[in-house]
Parts: sequence; C-alpha cells; structure tokens
Amino acid sequence: MALKATVRGIAVALAGLGALAAALLPAPAAADPLAKDVFGAQRLPAATKPAAHGFYSKGCFSGGVAIAADGPNWQAMRLSRNRRWGHPDMIALIERLSREAAKDGWPGLLVGDISQPRGGPMLSGHASHQLGLDADIWFVPMPTQGRLPAARRETMEFVSMLKPNSLRVDDRKWTPAHAAVLKRAASYGNVERILVHPGIKKKLCDTVTGDRSWLRKVRPFWGHDSHFHVRIGCPAGSPGCKGQEAAPKGEGCDASLAWWFTEEPWRPAKGPQKPRARDVMRLSALPAACRAVLDAPAPASEAAVTVGGGAVVAASGVAPVGSASAASAFAPTPERAIPLPFPRPGD
Repeated sequence: MALKATVRGIAVALAGLGALAAALLPAPAAADPLAKDVFGAQRLPAATKPAAHGFYSKGCFSGGVAIAADGPNWQAMRLSRNRRWGHPDMIALIERLSREAAKDGWPGLLVGDISQPRGGPMLSGHASHQLGLDADIWFVPMPTQGRLPAARRETMEFVSMLKPNSLRVDDRKWTPAHAAVLKRAASYGNVERILVHPGIKKKLCDTVTGDRSWLRKVRPFWGHDSHFHVRIGCPAGSPGCKGQEAAPKGEGCDASLAWWFTEEPWRPAKGPQKPRARDVMRLSALPAACRAVLDAPAPASEAAVTVGGGAVVAASGVAPVGSASAASAFAPTPERAIPLPFPRPGD
C-alpha cells in the first residue's frame, strides 16, 4: 500500500510539473499568430470609435476609413493592395492637401500606400504605416487629362527625382511645384514629419527662399526619391498612441544633412542579415487593444466608410460615399514596383 501511495504521489507531482511547464512554454502559433497574417487578412476596418494604438511601426487602429479610388484632385494607386485606409484625420488631411495643392500648381495627388483596414504589420513593404497615420504621395502629379485605368495604376513605374547613380536631384525633373506641394503638406499643424531622400532635402535647402521654417519637418531618409512620406501625430481620442520624438529644431540644413553625403550612411550593414520585424512579430507583441480591434465588427460595406468628394464618414456611418472595389491585401505586387524606405543598404 505504501508503495502504491508513493507511486501515486510521484505521478501527481509529475502531472503538476507538466502543467507548470506547459504554462511557461510559448503559446502555440495558432494562439499567437504572426501579426502580419491576421491584420493582412482584414478586408474592412473595425467599426468602432477611431483610435490609434501603439507606435507607427508596432500597432493598429480602429474606426478607419478609405479614401476613394478617385477624387476631384487625387487618384489612388495600387488598388489591389487594399491599403487606402487610414485614421479619419489622415484621410481628411490627404483630401485637404489634394485640394489646396491644386491651387499651388500641383494638378492632383497620386496616393500610394496609407494603411491596411485595421493597420498592423503589412504582409510586404513598410515597417511603419501601422496606425493609419502615414501616407505615401508620389512625386509624379496626377495626369491633367483623363484618369489612369486600374491596370495602369498597378503597373505604372515610379519616377526617381535623382540623377542616375547619384544622390543629387535631376533638375530636368524637379519643378517649383514639387517644392510647393511639400511646403503645403508641412504647413498643416498635425503633420509632424515628411520623409524625403537626402538629395531632395538638400535641393530644398539650396533653393528655398523666404520662409524656410517649414523645412524643419522635411527629414532626410533612405529611399523616398520617388515619393514623399507624410506622417501626422497621435490624434485626439487615442490615449494608447505613442508619439514620435519631435523633429530637431532648425532647418536641418546643417551637419546632420552633410552626413548623408558621406560614405557611412550607404555602407552595407555587417554581419548576418536580420529578419524584418514584420516577418517575426507576433500578435502578442502588439498593444493588447489590437486584439479587440481584430475582434470588432466590420461596417456594412466598404462604400459606407469610403471618403469621396470631401466628406469623411465614421466607420459606423451609414451613408454610402464613393464606391466599393474588389481589393485584397494578398494580391501579388512585384517588389520592384513598391517604393520602400529601406533602413540602410543590406538591412
């Protein structure tokens, strides 16, 4: 009897240790999937109050709206990617920029990636654009005659503003309107940064006259020679949004810009290449609120939460605006046709 009791006690103890070990082990992949997979699969936003959760490169958002494929002064590009979504403040800013930049001589915006319907890491491309507070605008203006057909929007190549094999702007491509659209975007109070190629920043430093205070917001970064990246700050009603440090004071036309024209920024990184954060980031790495964003109901249709003609409707709105489109974040797009802000060569 004593032996049986001892054996039974050992079995109970082992079972307890097994349960403890299971609790300490990482959650199965099914319980903690790759964040890019679950957010990339969302076709519509979370029909809840607009709010951004987390940081630009690690977060999500609710209450998103889509910018219409066609507006009075804009056309959305790469429609199959389903990245026309953003926080209502971001979409309103794009609409405003498109309208006011037209007065500055910019015919209209070609709008690139904004965000996925509920944000989060993307299946391909950007590290940021996760809060619906970032948007890419092409340096090619909208055609003045007619509209680009859907097929053309998928295949149209980007145009670099630089001379071939150079860090300097090609003066045959650069116009006063390019500087004007950047100045207009920088003039908005909620715009915190505009990312451009270092060569474009230098062009502005060398040529802008009069008021130059807006140059502070225009920051040099790898890539961004064929588009500029507009980032707004954390919006009201988003206590869980983590803002970025304020841009350094001054115009940025100093030694910090000169550094970009040395060898160091372009030297390939040493050591084995690390996987991109989006390729390894699990759902558990995002703010807890992002699980609720995934579980939230979707609006009745894409049309009900699409911005067109200057109107912004909330994710729970009922008035159809714009038109729905068959889009999928899983649609294949050649990597060469995506303007990406690579951190540095080799990364």
